[in-house]
Amino acid sequence: MTLRRSAAVLLAGATLLLTSCAAAADAGGSAAPPGAALAALTPENPTGEVLAQGTVLDDETTAKLCLGAVAESAPPQCSGIPLVGWSWEGLTDAATAGGTTWGTYAVRGVYDGESFTVRDTPVPLALFDPIALPDPTGGKAGAASAQDAATIQSIVPNALGSGYLGSYEQDGWVYVDVIWDDGTWQRAANEDFGPGKVIIRSALRSVD
Repeated sequence: MTLRRSAAVLLAGATLLLTSCAAAADAGGSAAPPGAALAALTPENPTGEVLAQGTVLDDETTAKLCLGAVAESAPPQCSGIPLVGWSWEGLTDAATAGGTTWGTYAVRGVYDGESFTVRDTPVPLALFDPIALPDPTGGKAGAASAQDAATIQSIVPNALGSGYLGSYEQDGWVYVDVIWDDGTWQRAANEDFGPGKVIIRSALRSVD
C-alpha cells in the first residue's frame, strides 16, 4: 500500500512538473517579437489641418511633398506624399531643371493618410518662423544603451513601413521621425522597447 501511494505521488509530481514546463515553454514561445506593437498599430489620421515643412517636387505630372531625406542633385530626388491642389503661383523662389520644379516650403492642409490637400498659400522655409516645440526629453538622458539603439534602429524601419522617415541616437534616446503620429506609435514604442528609450517625432503637426 505504501509503495503504491509513493508511486502515485511521484507520478503526480512528475505530471505537475511536465505541465509547468510546458506552460513555461508556451509562455516563452508566445512572447511578442520586438517591434510587434509598432507593426500592429496605425495612428488615426489627423482630424483637422496640419502643418508640414519639406521639399516640394513637381515633375509636371505629380507634385509631392518630401518630409524625409532628399538627395542633393538637380533636380533633387526623394520619396514623398502626393499633393492635391498644389500651385506655383506667386512662388518666385522655386528652381527648375530637367522638367522638374522644386523648392522648400511650409505647407498647411489636410492629410488623409495617402495624400496632402493644400489649404493655404505655402510659405518658403527661408521666410518661415516655426514655433519651437517643448523638449520631449524633459532635459533628461535616455535609457537606451548603444546596443539598444542599434537594435531599435534595425527594427523600426520595417515595423513602421511607409510611415518611417529616419532615425538617430543621441544621449541615450533613439529619435524616430515619422510622417504622422497621434501618440499611437509612441505608446507602442514604449511597449516594444521599454519607456525612456524612443522618442517618436511627427513631421506633420496639428494646427487645430
